[in-house]
Amino acid sequence: MRELPPEIKLTYIIAIIIMLMFVCFIIMMVFIYNKKQLIQQQENQIKESEFQNQLLQKELERQKAIQLERERISQDMHDDLGAGISAIKLQAEFLKYKMPQESFSEDLEAIINTSEDMNLAMREILWSLNSQNDTVGNFIEYTTLYIKRFLSKTSIDSHFKLNVPEKETNLTVKARRNLFLAVKEAVHNIYKHSQASEIFIEFDQNEDSFSITIIDNGIGLSETTQKGNGMSNMSLRMESINGTFKIIPAQKGLRLLFVYPLQD
Repeated sequence: MRELPPEIKLTYIIAIIIMLMFVCFIIMMVFIYNKKQLIQQQENQIKESEFQNQLLQKELERQKAIQLERERISQDMHDDLGAGISAIKLQAEFLKYKMPQESFSEDLEAIINTSEDMNLAMREILWSLNSQNDTVGNFIEYTTLYIKRFLSKTSIDSHFKLNVPEKETNLTVKARRNLFLAVKEAVHNIYKHSQASEIFIEFDQNEDSFSITIIDNGIGLSETTQKGNGMSNMSLRMESINGTFKIIPAQKGLRLLFVYPLQD
């Protein structure tokens, strides 16, 4: 086989070198492009992270401002409204003893009772506004104290059971208030309609939920109670916080279950 002339050999060699240089150039361009893409992606991630941090900072500032406003409202209500209600009650009591006529006495007694009811309602609002009470433990403590005080004026004995491993679990203002008002409604209904002599309240907590079970040894759910606003109000309050309200069948008395899903 004849050997190629040196000129053709040189041409082939030069062509191969040019092709190799071109391939190297393409590889280098692809590498540079990928490098730029990676750098751009990292820069975008950094910008996104900074943006998220700014949003988080703004949200923290907003929450702090809300908390400060709640505390200011609580303080104002305590100082101004609370003092005014107490003054009305004291004046009514003074007039009651000063004017012993029966007609005036009844009216003044009504004013005193109304003042006391307003004072209790204000305390409930102050409790719900105070951010230091945003825990399961504080909710249980306040609710238990309220039930004991309310039933102390009745013939119903109260019993409490706790299965709550994490008392510092957070409860939002809305959750605390609606849970409390639902339990309050249940206890008041039992007092009015059940003819019970005992009431049992159980607080339970697991990883997913916080639940309250209320049991009494009364006559059970009558048709009047079943159609009343109380049951509907309890159900609506639990729905407003994505919770559930159930009436559990029992041989005697009434068993109510309130379940609130805990949020991370």
